[in-house]
Formats: sequence, C-alpha cells, structure tokens
Amino acid sequence: MHRALPIAAIALSLGAFPAYARYASLVVDADSGEVLHSVNADSRNYPASLTKMMTLYLLFDELDAGRVHLTDHMPVSAHAAAQAPSKLGLAAGQTLEVEDAVLGLVTKSANDAAVTVAEFLGGSEPSFAERMTRKARELGMTQTQFRNASGLPNLGQVSSARDMATLARALIHNHAKEYHYFATRTFSYNGNLMTTHNHLMEHYQGADGIKTGFIAASGFNLVASAKRNGRRLIGVVFGGQSAAARDRQMAKLLDAGFLRTPGSSGVDMAEMPEQKDETEVNTENPTELKAVLKAMQAGKQRKLVATQPKPARQPHKMDDDDETAGDREDDNWGIQLGAFSKQAKAQQVAQTAVNRLGTLVSDGEISITHSKKGRHHGYRARIIGLAEEDAHQACRRLVKAHQTCKAFDASP
Repeated sequence: MHRALPIAAIALSLGAFPAYARYASLVVDADSGEVLHSVNADSRNYPASLTKMMTLYLLFDELDAGRVHLTDHMPVSAHAAAQAPSKLGLAAGQTLEVEDAVLGLVTKSANDAAVTVAEFLGGSEPSFAERMTRKARELGMTQTQFRNASGLPNLGQVSSARDMATLARALIHNHAKEYHYFATRTFSYNGNLMTTHNHLMEHYQGADGIKTGFIAASGFNLVASAKRNGRRLIGVVFGGQSAAARDRQMAKLLDAGFLRTPGSSGVDMAEMPEQKDETEVNTENPTELKAVLKAMQAGKQRKLVATQPKPARQPHKMDDDDETAGDREDDNWGIQLGAFSKQAKAQQVAQTAVNRLGTLVSDGEISITHSKKGRHHGYRARIIGLAEEDAHQACRRLVKAHQTCKAFDASP
C-alpha cells in the first residue's frame, strides 16, 4: 500500500523561494492562453488580496457541486471577526450568508469574510490554505503557496503573474456561472454601501473584473479581464507604485494586447486542466513524484516574451505580525483635520470627526502625529486607512459642517 502525500507537503520539501516586491506583468488571451506580453512573469511575489480569487474558486467548486448553497449561513468565529481591514465588520457568533460573503470578497475584499469561508469549508484556515495550494497545483500554478485565505501578510504566501493569470482563466472557464460576481460595482451590507476596489472597471472599456490587492510588501497588484469584439484578455500587474499608476499601466498593456493579431506571438500557455476533487501524489512511485517535481519547477524554464521592467518599490521587510502591512487594498488615503498645540485637543477633534462621519470611516483609524517642522507644527489630527473616494467624501461632509479637512494619499 503506497503512502499518498498532498502536493502542498511536496512543495515544502522543495525549499522556500524568496519573494520580491518587484514589477511583473503578463497579458494573455483568455481562450487560447496565448501570451501577448510578459515581464518577470515567473518571479515570486506576494499576492496580497489576489489570494481571494482562490478562496472564491473553492467556494464556487462547492456551489457547483451542490454541497453549499448561496442562501446557506456560515458561522463567524472570533478569529474571523478579528481580521484586519478591509472587512465587513462581522462579529463573533453571528452568521454570514454565502452570497453576502461572495459579494463582500469581490467588492470590499473583506478579510473577515474570507476567513469565515475558509473555516466553513475547511474546518480551519490553515487546513483550507493547504487545500488552496493543492488546487493551485492541480490548475498548473507552479510558483504559488497559500498560507491563509485573505492575503494578509505571511512570508510563505507567494505567487507569480503567470500563476494568477492561470487562476483567472480557470475562474472564467471552470466557473462561468459565477464569474459575473467579479463585475459587481457596489454591495450593500447591514445598511452600508460598499464600492469595489477595482476602479479599472469604471473607466476601461470592456473591463468586467476581477481582483485588486495591496500590502506594503507587494505594492499594488491587479488581475483584470476585459472583453472587446468577442475577444477576452487577462492582464496581471504586480508591484505597482500606486493604485492609479497600476491601473494606468494595466490599461496600456490591455490596449496593446487588443491591437495584437491573435496567434502573432506564437507563444501559448498550457491548456486548462480538467477539474478534479483533490490531488495526491504517490511518493513511493519515483516516476510520478519526479513528474510532479519537474512540473513545479517548469516555471523557471519559461522565457520572457518581452523585457520592459519598470522599477518598483524596494522590498519591504515583512514580519507575519507587521501591523503596518495589513491588506487594506486601495484604502491608502487619509484625511487631515488640522494641527493643534495639545495632543488631547487633536484626539478630541479626530474623535468628533469619526463620530460625525460614522460608517464612512468605519475601516479607518485615528492617527495623531507630532511635527515640529514648518507652519503645521504641533499635533496633527488624522484619520487614515480610507479609500480615496471615502476620504474626499468625508472632507466634503466636514467642510460643510465648518470643519477644516484635507484628503491626502497616505501610501508608504
């Protein structure tokens, strides 16, 4: 009787490869897999909330199999409720409907919803992460390791532009029935209106998904899909300098891709694999084990189609408990409410603003900083961790109430 070992365990035996906060990009034809553009496509980077694409993939698997239904209610644990923003604000002991979880993941990129899904399907988040990695291997994602369901910082959670393009293709082809969720622009939950982080859909013709991601160690990531004249392209960008710069770069790459004649590059990705329930490897069968190890390393041998690297931010040293590295997606804006001679006054002004703005700044946090330089000396009262649109809206509301306010980009 042979001993079967999950592929996730085999991946660990290969040793840990470092991840780099560097620019990487890829554009492929969603149907044929033809590679139209590629820069550092197999470099390992931190996926951030692109991770949630796999969380959703496995949830869609369960929906298609009839084991889970959109109206099912999932229990929320203390662990799920304690996740860092972005989040829905779930409380331990409540339940979350499956469809609300899907919508919360694709719009708000809610980390508490991601963990709730993981625990409901996998029993625990670590067990679910192992299942995510097994599915990644099954789909041909050779550079990817998952350690959690959300994309929050973890040194062992890595992927590549090529792997994320493979996952996007799999979502489109294997879960066509659910793919429409990625085009959701707004989502209302408990009376709060949440807007998508994927602002490319607002200004790029044909864009209909699929996911953004940001942690300090990764820069601004995006997997996008756009369809024009019956042709669908998938684009991936890792390591953007800002959300806006990343979106502009993606638009340029997709524009160039649509101008390419199908078949002109002569480079194809692998065919989409058939769906399987689980993947196990017979470790006592040398031929089978050798084939898997070879496939997992195959990404290193692929040649880049183009070489247009754009310098990205320097790698950020990331610890698993790094409080500054929470995955807030594009919530990198803040508002400044003035500078005050007394810290207590700055705190009071900030708290008053929070009380007045309510749910508009519910994902943000008060920040009191001390400065002795320039005319803005003293204690600066700020609310940080906001989406750009929310920051501007918050200032408009405060100015109407005769409160000084200035929105600013708080990106590292």
